[in-house]
Amino acid sequence: MSKNNESESVVIVTSKIVKKNSKLERNEANLARVRSSIKQAALVRNLTSTHQDPDYVPHGPIYRNANAFHRSYLEMEKVFKIYVYKEGEPPIFHNGPCRSIYSSEGRFIHELEKGNFYTTEDPDEALVYFLPFSVVMLVQYLYEPETSNTDAIGRTVVDYIDVISGKYPYWNRSLGADHFMLSCHDWGPRTSSYVPHLFHKSIRVLCNANTSEGFNPSKDASFPEINLLTGEVEGLLGGPSPSHRSILAFFAGRLHGYIRYLLLNEWKDKRDPDVQVFDQLPKGVSYMSKLKNSRFCLCPSGYEVASPRIVEAIYAECVPVLISDNYVPPFSDVLNWKSFSIQIAVKDIPNIKKILMGVSQRQYLRMQRRVKQVQRHFVVNATPKRYDVFHMINHSIWLRRLNIHVRYFHQS
Repeated sequence: MSKNNESESVVIVTSKIVKKNSKLERNEANLARVRSSIKQAALVRNLTSTHQDPDYVPHGPIYRNANAFHRSYLEMEKVFKIYVYKEGEPPIFHNGPCRSIYSSEGRFIHELEKGNFYTTEDPDEALVYFLPFSVVMLVQYLYEPETSNTDAIGRTVVDYIDVISGKYPYWNRSLGADHFMLSCHDWGPRTSSYVPHLFHKSIRVLCNANTSEGFNPSKDASFPEINLLTGEVEGLLGGPSPSHRSILAFFAGRLHGYIRYLLLNEWKDKRDPDVQVFDQLPKGVSYMSKLKNSRFCLCPSGYEVASPRIVEAIYAECVPVLISDNYVPPFSDVLNWKSFSIQIAVKDIPNIKKILMGVSQRQYLRMQRRVKQVQRHFVVNATPKRYDVFHMINHSIWLRRLNIHVRYFHQS
């Protein structure tokens, strides 16, 4: 190659770098503006957002700061862009269960794959990058139960990161900090641990949001476990008025972990009409009717911290009682869980009735109204609607992206 050609080649490469840098710098400048806007909105301590919205104006104590949340949500709708990596083949990639206890995982993956919300085909335009593997599918197809060997799962994730980091510059420039994975399987944290940067730097959106297992609320996001065996939620929503709810507290579920063992051991055989706890419901008794006739619904952790009973309680307009250790509830950076739920420490399981009887009628009615209000943020819609669970999950990812500043690795 002649010297002239060499010079021309350098110019071309440099222009590409400048072009990519300029897109990244524009994105970061825009995010700086957004951060400032949200901080200004947070100074308004009104219980009702001051922003206009044709669909819903966040208000009331269910929010940590209604105005800041609303400003952040509106900015997300304008700015947020996700690039879904195309690499990988179904059923392990670009796929997930939609009618099971892991439906939150499958529905989110399928909705992103449709490309109707937030996604972009231009990776330079994106603010975050989705790693589209399903942990549920990894376990289904690669786990070896006879040996309890999970190495094949780990190798698949390691290989996938190797592929996308070799083909694109985005993983390497941030060490994965602007990438996210999403899992509702108990093994989501374990799966991410095979790639240290995925575990320690990436945004992990997990149902199993257990701080004792490395969940970091400043970079990881908790999302709800929703058991949709039928695929629809319409028949699950609502319930009788508070005055017609005759049961103080209710739980039904098999032995599944230490906390449930303590709950069942303490309350199952007492046959207390106020605190009704079953490992198996009597024949002919409807689980949903019990939920809808209870004032408080007990939501103990199983082997892992998350439980679909939390969302089932919210759907039934029953005040959820969270019994867990080290659990970060979904959307906690936006929602004030203390305003619409009761949190009972594991050591206080023997005192459940005393604690719940100590809640005044006035306080209960306030909490129950708030459960009805917060319901919109947990509803699964066939086509996502503003402020529903799909958009709230995206908002959690958006907030984590606002926490970081990305630069190309060769920049100072």
